[in-house]
Amino acid sequence: FFASFPAGVKYGIRTLKGYVSQFKHIFTKEGASSLGGFGTIGNLFPAKWNWYSFWMMTAFLSVILAFMNILPIPGLDGGHVLFLLVEAISGRKPSDKFLEYAQIAGMFLLIGLVLYANGMDIVRAIFK
Repeated sequence: FFASFPAGVKYGIRTLKGYVSQFKHIFTKEGASSLGGFGTIGNLFPAKWNWYSFWMMTAFLSVILAFMNILPIPGLDGGHVLFLLVEAISGRKPSDKFLEYAQIAGMFLLIGLVLYANGMDIVRAIFK
């Protein structure tokens, strides 16, 4: 039982390393066209219910969400860390108005990404 904890941590680290190494492909034409939303995530699950697959996929999605959350995008935790680093380096806090506009821009970016990813799912479903 206790051997499962180190094995789980090793698997999580290996999964995160693989995801980080593949992350750069999102910015290529092929990567952008293969981006998917909720439908793509749903298709990752097997057709027949399997608890092992369910928990592995849940862990995989958790690791991906954790990585995405630390990206330096305003509106995510990584954006807050970025602004704290700017404050630590410059010695002054960015203005509240700037932070507000940055958060709005970050949220528009994230909403646009969600709409694009789910739109790609719809396009794939129609032209399949």
